[in-house]
Amino acid sequence: MFRIKELRNRLLFTLVLLSVYRIGAYIPTPGINPEKLKDFFGSASTSGLMNMMDLFTGGAMRNVTILALGIMPYISASIILQLMTSVVPTLEKLSHEGEAGRKKINQYTRYGTVAVCIIQALMLSNQLVKGGVNLIPAPWFNIIVIITLTAGTIWLMWIGEQITSRGIGNGISLIIMAGIVSRMPVAARMLWKLYGIGAGESRPFWQAVLLIFMFVAVIAGVIYVIQGQRRIPVQYAKRVAGGKTFGGQSTYIPLRVNQAGVIPIIFASAILMLPAALAKVIPESLPFLRDLFGYFARGGFVYLFSFAVCIIFFCFFYTAITFNPVQIADDFKKSGAFVPGIRPGKPTADFLEYTMVRLTVAGSIFLAVIAVTPMIISEWLQINPMIASFLGGTGLLITVGVMLDTMQQVEAHLLMRHYDGFMKDGKLKGRY
Repeated sequence: MFRIKELRNRLLFTLVLLSVYRIGAYIPTPGINPEKLKDFFGSASTSGLMNMMDLFTGGAMRNVTILALGIMPYISASIILQLMTSVVPTLEKLSHEGEAGRKKINQYTRYGTVAVCIIQALMLSNQLVKGGVNLIPAPWFNIIVIITLTAGTIWLMWIGEQITSRGIGNGISLIIMAGIVSRMPVAARMLWKLYGIGAGESRPFWQAVLLIFMFVAVIAGVIYVIQGQRRIPVQYAKRVAGGKTFGGQSTYIPLRVNQAGVIPIIFASAILMLPAALAKVIPESLPFLRDLFGYFARGGFVYLFSFAVCIIFFCFFYTAITFNPVQIADDFKKSGAFVPGIRPGKPTADFLEYTMVRLTVAGSIFLAVIAVTPMIISEWLQINPMIASFLGGTGLLITVGVMLDTMQQVEAHLLMRHYDGFMKDGKLKGRY
């Protein structure tokens, strides 16, 4: 990888910016009492919302650093804009205007990110004031926290865009992955304390074996499904022009089993953070709403069911946005290509849509099961959710999916310059 100058520069640029991000995750927000902060989060350590946000921010939420909100407000704003694009005619028109329209939608997403940051920072600052964490009077403390955390998220969003354009991989996904991976040593230490030599608690050894088996099985399963594809054969018709024969080749369209990747997991997690957050700020005078949103506490049945449904929904939603069978069928017709046994035009579009729906059903159910199972295991074995998150579930799905994406981009750079590839003995590029 480091023999190619352009690829080496991209890799080093990505690593430097991710390192800067991790340094920023330790810079504290002004006006906070660290001792009371420790007590505040100690009492809220069982909160599913805090654990989830802490996972995605790499520990920045628990320490209330300048990057405490992480990149999730940007993800939330992206979800809102993508949903509105399908409903609002003006935004739908912008989405079809090419690069100019995409830039305009990105600008709206940034404005939306600022709005989401202000709301989330205000909620967090109010909770900190209730916990007596502030060193300065409440109104000024709220203003400082809102400005600091909003600026931190916007800066993080800029870092992600720089990595995407000048580095390697998707910057936003890499930032989320870096935050998750940074918690792995903590989870490993917790696991060792539970099952290691001289562990404080008497835990059966089979539980440790089960957790390790889950870790390996989920990684293998995620790779198998993310890399899996249905190859639709395509034949190009022969045509004669100027005494020469063109076409006649056979190729295929690779339809991925999991077309959406890890995006549905990220979107579903961001959506389900909202009810749990609202349950903490709704006044006690509205007990019905507090109880209603309280049902979405992480680990409960309502949360697990809603999480699975959201994952399946976003799998279909994202696939519908990124895969257009009508456009593909029209391109085939214009270039003289056809799927053997299927008539060109609408029958081809219907066949591609039917095939992709069947693949998406299998892929979405797999993602939902993998994401939900570790939460059930965590409740069953009574282990810390942080440990479970790395032995399957959201954290591992995102990490493996983002790493596969990044490796494929590195592979493309290597193959473009006639190198053997990233792996000599793997199936990353389908050498079988």
